[in-house]
Amino acid sequence: MKVIVTGAGGFVGRHLVQLLLDRGDAVTGIDTVAAGIPAGARAVVGDISDAALQAEAFADGCDALVHLATVPGGAAEADPAASRRVNLDAMYDLLELAARVGDCPRVAYASSIAVLGHPLPAAGVDDATPLSPELIYGGHKAMMEVAVAMLSNRKAIDGVSVRLPGILARPKGPSGMKSAFMSDLFHALKAGEQFTCPTRPEGHIWAQSVAQCARNFVHAIDCDSALMPPTRAVTLPAQRVSMGDLADEIARQCGTSASLVTWQPDAALEAAFAAYPPLATPAAERAGFADDGSVANLVASALTTLG
Repeated sequence: MKVIVTGAGGFVGRHLVQLLLDRGDAVTGIDTVAAGIPAGARAVVGDISDAALQAEAFADGCDALVHLATVPGGAAEADPAASRRVNLDAMYDLLELAARVGDCPRVAYASSIAVLGHPLPAAGVDDATPLSPELIYGGHKAMMEVAVAMLSNRKAIDGVSVRLPGILARPKGPSGMKSAFMSDLFHALKAGEQFTCPTRPEGHIWAQSVAQCARNFVHAIDCDSALMPPTRAVTLPAQRVSMGDLADEIARQCGTSASLVTWQPDAALEAAFAAYPPLATPAAERAGFADDGSVANLVASALTTLG
């Protein structure tokens, strides 16, 4: 299968590309730099909004497109024009190009739980929870979910949108994501360092390991789209865990102490990223998507890929 992956050298992208290469797919990886794209993929390097780069990437055809590249939440708020150029305009161009080059190709789109907005209903989120984004990032993701569904209804593509929870644990360094504190907690406790968490220990997140996320994208390429809801969008299953319990489990597996963590809540940040109610994802589960199975499994997987 000829698979094009955008954001191929990124956090999720490099794990996904390696899985695809390991199973024998011909992978074209698009990213702004070549360094993170696994060896064996055809690397196309540059600005994803550039028409010449898009044409080069699709020159060999397209059976499936996995669109991971994005201007993330904090960066989108800081530069709405860049978010529109990449998260809206470039993606729509790629959808149309995939439709022209492929024979109703599968498109797996990385959306986000940011489309749900906040505050979320305290009783919980399920497949009937309406989209009500507040952040520019979430709004642009919601718009592109509609585009994927519309082009699927027109039989131009066979689209699947998956809304990602927090994916753990990201590499150290600037990510443009306000939720980076979740991954920073892993790095600190693994190193036995003090960490100040900007939430209460009772603050809850929805999370999935990067390895499980990559497996879910492989499934998104292969799954029977007839099992998807009419919107073609599902929220991925995730572990709902408090930051305090997450710190305890990371410390236990690393042989360090959760007492290294101090708690200095930022009310606005916690409301946006660590105030998640119970989550039910029956549509995703019917379509074959999965979570890590337990918080212990999630932490073990995240530590393995931490680097």
